[in-house]
Amino acid sequence: MTADAITLVALTWIGASALMAALWLVQRALRDATIVDAGWGAALGAAAVIFALASPDAATHRRVLVAAMASVWALRLTVHLVRDRVARRVEDARYAALRRKWGARAQSRFFVLFEGQALLVALLAVTYLAAIRAPSEGFGAREIAALAIWVVSLAGETIADRQLARFRADPANRGTTCRRGLWRFSRHPNYFFEWLTWCAFLPLAAGTGWGPLVFVGPSVMLLLLLFVTGVPPAEARAEETRGEDYRRYQRTTSVFVPWWPKDSA
Repeated sequence: MTADAITLVALTWIGASALMAALWLVQRALRDATIVDAGWGAALGAAAVIFALASPDAATHRRVLVAAMASVWALRLTVHLVRDRVARRVEDARYAALRRKWGARAQSRFFVLFEGQALLVALLAVTYLAAIRAPSEGFGAREIAALAIWVVSLAGETIADRQLARFRADPANRGTTCRRGLWRFSRHPNYFFEWLTWCAFLPLAAGTGWGPLVFVGPSVMLLLLLFVTGVPPAEARAEETRGEDYRRYQRTTSVFVPWWPKDSA
């Protein structure tokens, strides 16, 4: 990784830190930390565009492709989160639980959480920078593979979100588990396709000479989704609110990778 690349990543961290500090002040006023997720997505999209603009020696088609893929993904995610979570003015259950658990220390700990998201933006964005700066002789097999994975992942995440939203909008489904569409094959198809989006940049990043750094984005996202901020709190909340219905769902349905459900017996 070159010195100017390290500088770009460091500046990204500083910019994301400033953004998260501002969003922390917003959540302090609203007592709603849900906004951090939307800010995180927007910051990642902005980082990809800035990296593309700051890499004049990279292939033009590569700069445009990576910036477009990352910013479209970020825009979809940000709009979805703002519309379906932030605009409702009901704090996400994960953050509401943390607020209750932390009590009087909630604000200082939320500041650390928000700034942790800023560091995460800088780490994940390394994959974008590697994809932009990897050698490329033209729009070829790597670009086609990356675009194909990205289209599948973006479509899958969008469809999963819409299927779940339609299910939740029906009062008759209250207290039950969505088993429709992609949710029949995975308990968290939205998380799976979000992770797959990061894998789309790997074909582009090959050849940078950055070694394991090109895998930072997909690897960190996989760990977070499976063990930290994704599956564990979602599963705990579902078990709490849906009880035995969700436990039956757990016994028959893959937790992450979409797969045919097991026999309920």
